[in-house]
Amino acid sequence: MTTTRELLDQAAGLIGDACAAADPTALSGEALTSVLFAIGQARRALDALSATVAAEVDSRSSRDRGRESLARRAGFANPNAFISTVAGTTPREAATLVEVGRATAPRVGLAGEEQPARHPHVAAALVAGALTAEQARAIIDLLDAPTLDVPAGRLDEVERALVGRIPGLTPRDVRRLLLETEAALRPRAVSDRHERNRAARALTIRQDADGMTRIDARLDAETAAPIVTLLEAEVTRVIRSNEHENDAMRRDERTLGQIRADALAAFALHALGCEVVPTRPTTTIVVRMTLDDLLDRTGLTGGEVRGPDGRALVRVDGMEHPVSVEAVRRMAADAEVVPQVLGRAGATIDLGRRERLFTRAQKLALVERDRGCAFCGAPPGHTVVHHIAWWSRGGGTDLRNGVLLCTACHHRVHDDGWVVAVDAGGRVRFTPPDWWSGDRSPRPAARERSMSAA
Repeated sequence: MTTTRELLDQAAGLIGDACAAADPTALSGEALTSVLFAIGQARRALDALSATVAAEVDSRSSRDRGRESLARRAGFANPNAFISTVAGTTPREAATLVEVGRATAPRVGLAGEEQPARHPHVAAALVAGALTAEQARAIIDLLDAPTLDVPAGRLDEVERALVGRIPGLTPRDVRRLLLETEAALRPRAVSDRHERNRAARALTIRQDADGMTRIDARLDAETAAPIVTLLEAEVTRVIRSNEHENDAMRRDERTLGQIRADALAAFALHALGCEVVPTRPTTTIVVRMTLDDLLDRTGLTGGEVRGPDGRALVRVDGMEHPVSVEAVRRMAADAEVVPQVLGRAGATIDLGRRERLFTRAQKLALVERDRGCAFCGAPPGHTVVHHIAWWSRGGGTDLRNGVLLCTACHHRVHDDGWVVAVDAGGRVRFTPPDWWSGDRSPRPAARERSMSAA
């Protein structure tokens, strides 16, 4: 077991490395990045030490200690107030440190023997500086939530997988990974939550003192999907238009919020002036399921995520939370739902050098592979298909040479020197540029980073 003294020495050494740099304003971009990595390592080391200390403070401040409670003797009503005030954290951060410290500390059995921590893989990752306290708490909360028919051995495997995959991920990637893992472990609970969310959907309209109208909505994934799809499609249209507009006077300078507000107003005006009820679907929503799942009312014949009862959950593009098959069947009445896109009706998938632009069928097939921007995970509606090997340099218009990227990531990949490749299994990889100070091994695409660990 790593001692508190060793954790403190480790943190102090890392902090010293970060402080040894010259004035940050005088550093090159590469040197500044190296210092940032050192700061990150020091913060994670401090998190490991803080969790250990916070758990001990909490233990010595229990109610049964009475007047000997450490927090009480220090003049605080509870240990969280003591920790947050002295350590300079928020009450929530203090609670996180206590929870993580409890879950990763060795336990003592009934006979006084030392036993492993409740979450040994999280404990080891903390000591190694691979996880922050917040990431550790997210894993612990997921694995400690009420679970039906999930063997302890499987939970141990999931814990091991999560601590191996989370380091280096963005907060958004971590959230997606945990959502996918939760759906695999407890699909019925996820489906039930969706139905509760649907019952709680609401939209309020009011005017504030400045005469502005505020529209506040809390929507379940099923209700939000067509709204988000329409609004984000307009955002994407404007961004792409600006990308190809060389005349600065003709560029659309609206903010993303203004574009969405104007789009909502335009859709409402159209509906007010429309005298004919539309008879065809007006929104295309891509879902992650098989056609059999969509047709089968129970959703027991296929799908990506299912639990012990075999019930499938479905992915809707643009929505992070999965929904039930029943929800998709309701959506299918009003929207064009595309189930698990494949080449169909003879649609050409590979065009080679005959055509420069990718077809709709090709993009749908790439959406099935990449699920959105392969670099950052933005929804498919924000992306276009880009040639990995540029068309101007002989690259073909086929799936192995195509990748979905949003506008920002397209420029980032090309301008900053990232190398994109698709391996024989169809997996997209991004290799950092030469100037990158961290690990330069090829990174998986956003979809793979958030795939379930269960």
